[in-house]
Amino acid sequence: MELRHLRYFVAVADTCHFGQAAATLHVAQPALSYAIRQLEAELDVTLMTRTTRQVSLTPAGLYLQAEARRILGDVDGCVDEVRRIAAGRSGLVRLGLTGIGAFSHLPRIARAVKQQLPGVELAISADMLTPTQRDALVAGEIDLGLLRPPVAGDGIEVRTIDVEPLVLAVSSDHRLASEPVVALQDLRTEPFVMYDSRDSAVNDAVLRACRSADFVPQRSHEASGTPVLLALVAAGLGVAVLPGSVRALQSAGVVIRELADAGSIEVALAWRTDDTNPLVATVSEVIADAFGLAGALLSSPNSSHKDHTHENH
Repeated sequence: MELRHLRYFVAVADTCHFGQAAATLHVAQPALSYAIRQLEAELDVTLMTRTTRQVSLTPAGLYLQAEARRILGDVDGCVDEVRRIAAGRSGLVRLGLTGIGAFSHLPRIARAVKQQLPGVELAISADMLTPTQRDALVAGEIDLGLLRPPVAGDGIEVRTIDVEPLVLAVSSDHRLASEPVVALQDLRTEPFVMYDSRDSAVNDAVLRACRSADFVPQRSHEASGTPVLLALVAAGLGVAVLPGSVRALQSAGVVIRELADAGSIEVALAWRTDDTNPLVATVSEVIADAFGLAGALLSSPNSSHKDHTHENH
């Protein structure tokens, strides 16, 4: 049984008129009649009763009409989906994110993808440090990573999508909590809460900022992740300098203040350079557009970051 025969049959069944069906299908009426007879011969049933005045469906014809509509609908839907996948408009994309990124950047990303690519599903892996995301990309375990450059190793393409200022987190009863803007010099004698990873990109940025102000931060406590770090700050055990996106995390007992002359830190999108999945390219461009960088991701040359070993939070 050919799909063509089913389409011919449905056209005749819906109109109960060979002439009208032939015109709709743009085929000659004798060829259409012959195709219906072929179908009946193959099934060894009578699907239509024909008189000089009318065409009507037999019970078998009525059943086939309903089933043929369903089958043809499934086939057409399958063809459309295959074309959407090939065009990078449908499918699954696995996205890795840093801890703060899941709170600060994921909502915007998810909304943009849902609005512009409703046929795309995002599988989210959150709280992944940059080296972990790099390894997952190389292993094919994720398709895109939202991380903090630089990224070590070959085969990974990186594009900056956001640059965040560094801000100050202090307990609500801290002496600096009432100041709208704090000078980095004011932290010279303060104990610091920092990440426990020796390769943290955030720690590196904080150290650079403090050294530019001619002091080294006094590291009093360490935390494995941002929620724990903020809890230590709320407890009054130290201050923390963090990316501005930390404002997306609500933490009781902690206030965020602008920090003068502290510098900034990048957020970047990363993917495998040899990834040929058109969906990855399409989602990358949608994310770029969400951050005001339409067309700036996959077309930029010389973007791989190599020979670095920093990780991030």
